[in-house]
Amino acid sequence: QVEVVESGGGLVQAGGSLRLSCAASGSIFSSTTMGWYRQAPGKQRELVAAITPNAVTKYADSVKGRFTISRDNAKNTVYLQMNALKSEDTAVYYCNGDESLLQVVLGDFASWGQGTQVTVPS
Repeated sequence: QVEVVESGGGLVQAGGSLRLSCAASGSIFSSTTMGWYRQAPGKQRELVAAITPNAVTKYADSVKGRFTISRDNAKNTVYLQMNALKSEDTAVYYCNGDESLLQVVLGDFASWGQGTQVTVPS
């Protein structure tokens, strides 16, 4: 597992865009699958997008075509470009990673960063 610091959240109107960043440390980033997750009030945390070391990506159906995950191994950073935002995207967004793709898909991590709040008013 990596240590992470998320940033880039904010308040944006419906239809707008945000770019989240996640700076990672504590592991060999280039061999780590990274995931973006979100947790809305009263709901469980869910996987939004994941990217493997060789840049294969996976998205939740709810964000396909609107969100793009990418990584910069030189900067140990993973990004989430969010376009066409909707009120239902409002949540705290977290990132995390592991060498195990299954671990990232399950989101079964012992620790999490502080997350970054994304708010899209309805």
